[in-house]
Amino acid sequence: MSLSERRFPIILSILAAIATLGMKGIAYWLTDSVSLLSDAAESLVNLVAAVTAFGCLWYSAQPVDSTHTYGHEKIEFFSSGLEGILILVAAGGIAWYAIERLIHLKELDKLELGSLLSFVASIVNLFVARMLIRVGRETNSIILEADGQHLMTDVWTSFGVLLGLGLVWLTGWVWLDPVVAMVVAANIVWTAWDLIARSFNGLMDHALPEEEQQAVRSAIEVLLQPGLHFHALRTRQAGARKFVDFHLLVPGHWSVQEAHDFTERIEDAVRKALPGAEVTVHIEPIEAESAWHDSALLEIEQQSLPVDHGGPAAPKP
Repeated sequence: MSLSERRFPIILSILAAIATLGMKGIAYWLTDSVSLLSDAAESLVNLVAAVTAFGCLWYSAQPVDSTHTYGHEKIEFFSSGLEGILILVAAGGIAWYAIERLIHLKELDKLELGSLLSFVASIVNLFVARMLIRVGRETNSIILEADGQHLMTDVWTSFGVLLGLGLVWLTGWVWLDPVVAMVVAANIVWTAWDLIARSFNGLMDHALPEEEQQAVRSAIEVLLQPGLHFHALRTRQAGARKFVDFHLLVPGHWSVQEAHDFTERIEDAVRKALPGAEVTVHIEPIEAESAWHDSALLEIEQQSLPVDHGGPAAPKP
C-alpha cells in the first residue's frame, strides 16, 4: 500500500478528531457534565496524536540515506509511545477533575441534547477507528493501528459516559457523573500502558512473535540438505518493516556462486513465509570450529530449541 493510501486514514482521523472535539465540547458546555468533559479531553488527545502520527508516517516513508541506512520506520514506535504518554496525561486530568466534582456535586442541564451530540461523535469515531485498525494490520503499520485502537477506546469511553448520563437522568444521582469519569480515566490508562509497552518493545528491537519466528525456521529447514546448518536467527521489526538475519553454514568446498544461489533460494522462502521481510544471511564454512562459536545466541538457541538444525548429517566438527 502506497504512502498516499496510508495517509488517507490519518487525514480522516484528524478531521474526525476536529469534528468530535467540537461536538463533545458543545455537549460539555450545554450540560456541565464532567464525564462529557473527560470525553472531550480524550478527543483533544486524539487530535494531537493524529497530527503527530501524520508527521511520523511521512518521515517513516522516507528512503534510506547515509545517516539512516536501515530506513526511518522506527519513528512509528516514537509516535505510538508519544500517543500513550498523551493519553496518560489526559487520564490524570480527568481523574483530578472528577474527584473535585465528586466532592462538590453540581446539577446537570440539557442532558438529552448533550448526550445526542456525544452519541453522534461516537459513531464518527467508530467508523474511522475500524478503518484505521484494518489498514494498520494490512500494512503492519503500528502508527495506524495505534491510532485506531486509541479511537476505539474513545468509542467505548463515550458509550460508558452515555450510559452514566442515562442513569443520572433516570435516577437524579448526580454523583454518578464524576464516578463514570473516573472509570473512563482508568480505561484510558490501560490503553496508554499497552501503547507505551509496544513502543518500548519496538525501540528495543524486540524479537518478532514466536509464531512468525517459527514460520521462518520452518521455511529454512525445508530447504536444508544434509551437511548444511543454520543458527543465530535474529528478528526485529521497525515500523512496517520486518528484519531477519541468521548464519548459514555450508560445505567449505562450495564455490561462491553455489553458496550465493542456495542463499537466494533460502531468502525467497523466508520472504514467502514473512512477506516484505528484509533477509540477511551470513555464510560460513561448516567445517570451521569458529563457525560454531560466533554468536551469543547459540547458547540461548540450544536451551530453547530442541531441534538441531541440519540434523545428524551436520555434526559439529
